[in-house]
Amino acid sequence: MHETLQLGLYAIPAFLLLMTIEFIGYRREKEPKADRPGVSARDTATSLSIYAIGQLTKPLNDFIQLPVVVVAAALAPDTLSSSDWRVWVAALVLADLAYYVQHRMGHRIRLLWAGHSVHHSSRHFNLSTAVRLPWLIPGSFLTAVADIPLALIGIPAWMIFLAHSIVLLFQYPIHTERIDRLPRPVEFVFNTPSHHRVHHGANNPYLDKNYGGILIVWDRLFGSYAEETEPVTYGLTTNIGTHNPVKANYHEFAGMVRDIRRARTWRGRAGYLLGPPGWRETETTVRPGRTPAPASEAVPTGQENKETVPA
Repeated sequence: MHETLQLGLYAIPAFLLLMTIEFIGYRREKEPKADRPGVSARDTATSLSIYAIGQLTKPLNDFIQLPVVVVAAALAPDTLSSSDWRVWVAALVLADLAYYVQHRMGHRIRLLWAGHSVHHSSRHFNLSTAVRLPWLIPGSFLTAVADIPLALIGIPAWMIFLAHSIVLLFQYPIHTERIDRLPRPVEFVFNTPSHHRVHHGANNPYLDKNYGGILIVWDRLFGSYAEETEPVTYGLTTNIGTHNPVKANYHEFAGMVRDIRRARTWRGRAGYLLGPPGWRETETTVRPGRTPAPASEAVPTGQENKETVPA
């Protein structure tokens, strides 16, 4: 854990420097985008505020998530040596695959989307968007289950956390519109600004696409890849309309809780908690010889109903 904390602290000055350079570059443009400027001072301030609060709450966040991986590592029959370079390669590749699984879970399970939606709530796409990360969202630690296989095969817990930090740091510079397409071999294998712009799109055909961290090959393998073919609309399908960092962080979680409280059946409550974003409780038809009974079913529409405000 010490190595992970050091890596994060050393990165902060670089984050701020690159953010400042990008911000100045946008401000100096003679013909900025009229419909969606690359940066907004208020939006950037919101992202930085969310990040700052997240850093204050990080020890508690880590304390909640840490036991899942540590216990799994303690159950491993053997521990791989960190002096073997092959273990480092395996740790990074498998952590990247675990990130893909976690990221996909964050989009398809509403309890987890309640946390991850914070990162997508900005209607801009720039380096400040990269640090708009959720904090203290109940249930978010459950994504750590994707790391259990890594721990069970013997990868040390501290190495798993460090590998995840590298995966996250890789993604910081790809949150930008300043870089177009990279050479085709790079675009085929790695996550790039173009691929990640697609991921942040709230318009079809971009919804629920390009979950990869470092490698985009996971998306190609598991059918979640999309090419950048048209302008991207950033944000949520129903935007939150606030620059308050606390409201932005808990907006979707509060909406989920409201839906659960209004649900008429236990199936409905479970659906609002564990179903995909956009899942809605509906009435069933009356069965012969029975009184009408409320039931729940998923609306087969996918992430286009991924809302932050209950419909």
